[in-house]
Amino acid sequence: MAILKFSLDYALGQDLCTGCAACVNLCPNNKYYKDKTVTLYDCSQERGRCHAYCPRTPTNLQTLRRTLFDPLDVLPEIGAYKGLYMTRATDENIRAKAQHGGTVSALVSLALDEGMIDQAVLANQNDRLLPDSETVSQRDDISGRAQSKFVVSPTVGCFNEASKGEAENIGVVATPCQALALAKMRALPYKQDQDRVKKLSLVIGLFCGWALDWRRLEEMLRDRVGDTKIKGIDIPPSKHACMEVYTEGGTVEIPIDKVNECVRENCNYCFDMTCEFADISVGSARSAEGWEVDKGWNQLIVRSALGKELLALAMRKGVLEFKEVPEGNLEKLKKASANKKRSCLNNLATKSGASDDLLYLNVEDPVVKEMARTDDQVCLPDCEVTRG
Repeated sequence: MAILKFSLDYALGQDLCTGCAACVNLCPNNKYYKDKTVTLYDCSQERGRCHAYCPRTPTNLQTLRRTLFDPLDVLPEIGAYKGLYMTRATDENIRAKAQHGGTVSALVSLALDEGMIDQAVLANQNDRLLPDSETVSQRDDISGRAQSKFVVSPTVGCFNEASKGEAENIGVVATPCQALALAKMRALPYKQDQDRVKKLSLVIGLFCGWALDWRRLEEMLRDRVGDTKIKGIDIPPSKHACMEVYTEGGTVEIPIDKVNECVRENCNYCFDMTCEFADISVGSARSAEGWEVDKGWNQLIVRSALGKELLALAMRKGVLEFKEVPEGNLEKLKKASANKKRSCLNNLATKSGASDDLLYLNVEDPVVKEMARTDDQVCLPDCEVTRG
């Protein structure tokens, strides 16, 4: 069987395809269409780049960790770790247009202003929430794409196309599955991709518990809010048990059980909540001050030397505001991430029918082994999937 056909048919047929579009814009055969990745024709190649870069084909995560990060920084629960911070953009205009604290928008703007990157790949969506990805080269183009989408955009496919162009240094804002695909490109690029992959200069990651299927989301929102224009969506902490939909007529709360019915099946098989293969990873804040305060802030993990450099620059330039990280936040984050990993392992073993067959994960990977073991007993409990 051709590898390209194996990559897509295997991922799609087993509900493993993440929609990251890593296989798109490498050849004319793979396309992204309305939240779906499709292959147009059978392929006769014996080995293809789509197989090499797909985040759901067998992956040596340990090789990626050692290639891209300092191995001494790696924590089994959350990946490479150089520090945890609470941040928000100092620019009130950025914060007003952002999902939470505006940290990602501020960092992308800073990277463009300082010449660290000359182009950024960002997720976008139309007025029906249909996902897409676009490149921007000016800070003024960032704010309109700032809010969380809760659906998967074809970000890696957009990078594949952008990296063929004139831009020399490209930054990407990525979810965990997208960042894993980019990491596979960076660590083990095919010969014909080496020059363009070198253009990948910065990856800013997003915490993610799951993404929603666009078609099911659209149907749910149509039932709940009708034709009222939607201005934004947010997921408060799990104790609120709802999705908040901000419309021109006010806020509509949808029970989280209904939202969970829209979660993409492949998200049950994701091993990463905190976007471990980024230079910096950003999520919504959590503290004892409560949601009304926390939704104006982010928590941020620095992972690489480049990420540390960018955060230090943001501090010097006054681009970000910082506050003390609450005691215990790191341990809570590690626990939440470990729960997602264990849930993933349980779901993969259930899907394959064997505890020693984790499909795309290696059972001998040290982090996999650590997450599957508690008190020397294999422990793969179910866990509620929640947005980070």
